[in-house]
Amino acid sequence: MDHHVHGALATGVSRRGFEGLITESDRPVPSWMTQFDSQLGFAVLRHCAPVLDLEPHTDPDTYLARRTELGVEEVNRRLLTASGVGHFLVETGYRGEELLDPAGMSAASGRPADEIVRLEAVAEQVVAEGTDAAGFSARFEAALWERSRTARGLKTVVAYRYGLDVDPEPPTAAEVTAAAGGWLRTVERAGRVRVEDPVLLRHLIWKGVERGLPLQFHTGFGDPDVDLRCSDPLLLRGLIERVEPSGVPVMLLHCYPFHRNAGFLAQVYPNVHFDVGLGVNHTGARGAAVVAESLELAPFSKILFSSDAWGPAELHHLGALLWRRAMTRVLSGFVADGEWSRAQAVRVAAMVGAENARRVYRLA
Repeated sequence: MDHHVHGALATGVSRRGFEGLITESDRPVPSWMTQFDSQLGFAVLRHCAPVLDLEPHTDPDTYLARRTELGVEEVNRRLLTASGVGHFLVETGYRGEELLDPAGMSAASGRPADEIVRLEAVAEQVVAEGTDAAGFSARFEAALWERSRTARGLKTVVAYRYGLDVDPEPPTAAEVTAAAGGWLRTVERAGRVRVEDPVLLRHLIWKGVERGLPLQFHTGFGDPDVDLRCSDPLLLRGLIERVEPSGVPVMLLHCYPFHRNAGFLAQVYPNVHFDVGLGVNHTGARGAAVVAESLELAPFSKILFSSDAWGPAELHHLGALLWRRAMTRVLSGFVADGEWSRAQAVRVAAMVGAENARRVYRLA
């Protein structure tokens, strides 16, 4: 159960484009280096190459030539199928026009795929379609309820737009109207529909809480649009305590390098869950260390698997494969040391890999 993932690429990609998609940097790759010289790059050549009928550890040129020869549909089919993921929860709010939607992910993988709706994307669509400041809140609420009719959860990227140190209290109606007016004037002046006002971001979050679906928060590592100093999940403590009476599950995504902090939050607050997401892909051969640290504090019923894959299907495949290998290595070590029984290790792997997500998202 990949509880937080994005779609695979719907079209082919050049070498330059591919290298730009196996890093969180948004800068061009310098001419004197290749992004394949990284933990993630080495993992692609080691673990994805055999799925495309190549020898492990092949060179990048051979790998990318084979990728082009097979074509994007066949590459997606092979890698998504080989991932072993049985159900994808696909967040569609970021550059979704370039990616497979949930139906496309299901068709390519032969597995179910459901949607996670991004709060900010709904608000931006409402503004793009036309509203006034006084009507924004009601229009957003109606749009959110409609967009999430069949969704399994919601997501916020407040970490990117402001930071996780946002005021935990819901804003007043007057504050929302005033902030919406300021946003609309900015859109008219600059022509860019992007919600960044902290009052509006708080409003979206609290409307998401009212909706009652599991609410995902990006935390930790990401592209340079996020200020890592402001993405530590500990900054959400006030909001978590304010949300707790609602019973809405708070899902802390990715968390690296703050995954131990997330483990603390998951231990002390009953509605908090977390994963180490893209941290496993980007640490590659060191992923077992990240997985081991994620198992230190939190109850095992509070930890979920996700890949946070976006774009190349290699990331979807590796997210599952590297996590599975890391869990096997870590849990086998516990068993070999006599700390856990084999039955306990198998049960925890099943919980984290699938059962916790089925419970939280109410999946059969």
